[in-house]
Amino acid sequence: MGSALSSPERAVDYVPQTVTRAVKLLVAGNFGVGKTTFVGSVSEIRPLRTEETITEASVGVDDMAGLPGKTTTTVAMDFGRITLNPRLALYLFGTPGQRRFVPMWEDLAVGALGALVLVDTRRLDKADEALSVLEERGVSYAVAVNQFEGSIRYPIDEVRDALDLDADTPLLSLDARDRTTCVQSLITLVEYLLAPRESD
Repeated sequence: MGSALSSPERAVDYVPQTVTRAVKLLVAGNFGVGKTTFVGSVSEIRPLRTEETITEASVGVDDMAGLPGKTTTTVAMDFGRITLNPRLALYLFGTPGQRRFVPMWEDLAVGALGALVLVDTRRLDKADEALSVLEERGVSYAVAVNQFEGSIRYPIDEVRDALDLDADTPLLSLDARDRTTCVQSLITLVEYLLAPRESD
């Protein structure tokens, strides 16, 4: 599955004829966690972005604590595509992060094989909402800690405990600006989603 890691070209507008399977994945997480950056880092097509400038109307509505310098926010979704290997294409749908967009999260989750949930250790408590929405809808997920500059690097086991994740839920670290770590997180997620599961 690792062929996407070494692909230097990113201006691919078509899906290669070798692709036999397409998968819809969500890139989820709370406001300001790096979803737009992540989709932009991995997409082989020009990503669709629906960012708007944050205005005074968001004062008292959006929690800006811990987000220095954030000036834009996603108001609908981000969209990108990556051909993970010659036979598999991933369609990535980045969800908006604010609570008022929960109905849109639900719509975007329809038909999704699973989700990659980005978390920020500076605002780890905010991750519960996205995780709960996915769990309530039966969407399987992996979790990735987006390592922001200046944030404390906690041991991964401490993050797992803080988020109360199941032992088999993949948990990894990445930098949403770095294509290699982002693609690796998608490989981990897809391997987890496609692995045979024991029936309950």
